[in-house]
Amino acid sequence: MTVLAPAVEAPRRAWLADLPVLAVAVVWGGSYLAAKGITTTHTVVAVLVLRFALVLPVLVVAGWARLRALSPAQLRGAGGLGLVLGGIFLLETYGVVHTSATNAGLIISLTMIFTPLAEAAVRRQAPSTGFLGAAALSVVGVVLLTQGAGFTAPGLGDLLILGAALARTLHVLLMARIEAVQDADSLSLTTVQLGAAVLVFALLATAPAAGDSPWAAAADFGPAEWAGLAFLSVFCTLFAFFVQMWAVRRTSPSRVSLLLGTEPLWAAVAGIAIGGEDPGVLGYAGALLVLVGTAWGRRAVTPATTP
Repeated sequence: MTVLAPAVEAPRRAWLADLPVLAVAVVWGGSYLAAKGITTTHTVVAVLVLRFALVLPVLVVAGWARLRALSPAQLRGAGGLGLVLGGIFLLETYGVVHTSATNAGLIISLTMIFTPLAEAAVRRQAPSTGFLGAAALSVVGVVLLTQGAGFTAPGLGDLLILGAALARTLHVLLMARIEAVQDADSLSLTTVQLGAAVLVFALLATAPAAGDSPWAAAADFGPAEWAGLAFLSVFCTLFAFFVQMWAVRRTSPSRVSLLLGTEPLWAAVAGIAIGGEDPGVLGYAGALLVLVGTAWGRRAVTPATTP
């Protein structure tokens, strides 16, 4: 019994670490439906200000000592990344207003395809045949997904979400190439990025074309809207970040990445089961192809590891 105990306990501990990470993937998948439920074209900027202004003070207090230790170069690098992050959230939130939560969650998953393709282009290395097949399958899936009612031009929301996927790819590449942020503490890096993004949203909120102010939007919120905002702020931001920090120390980054890669599946489940969205026969076929293609693509760029 003493010999078998460690073999039994290790998988158990791994699953204990996996469950919170899987919960993050679930709440991220539900974030598109939640954002769609509380946001209109006139309140996108206001909702973004409220969402991140609620959590930013918590992150500042939690990491104040490490924030003060950042060098000017690290602050500049993180601030620049924050500007890109702000663009991502703007594209995602405007996009989800104009498309379904199912489409948004599945199209954004193309980041997992775009990023290795962009890395291969930067390094001038041809991707593997398997990865190219996965990429083609994912693209066909997105085409079908956006054509549930018949073949038409993709909607504005679909194109905005596609732009957000490309912006996410740019963000990943910049994080890997800005030398100043390579050794920065992850909590501090995230806090500065969110701070820069909130500053962008706050400046945009002063423009007449931005729609309702954060205060006007908050005044019009009912219990359902406040619950949705709390879900986005507390669970999709604070909970998600701290779980990732906790899990990476107890399991492997690859394992965390693969679990978080199930996000588009949960986005589809939330949109269809809770939101009552019906992508149609073509849409269901496209959703399946996107899920298969992105999973295949992750396997094609992830070296095989022993259990």
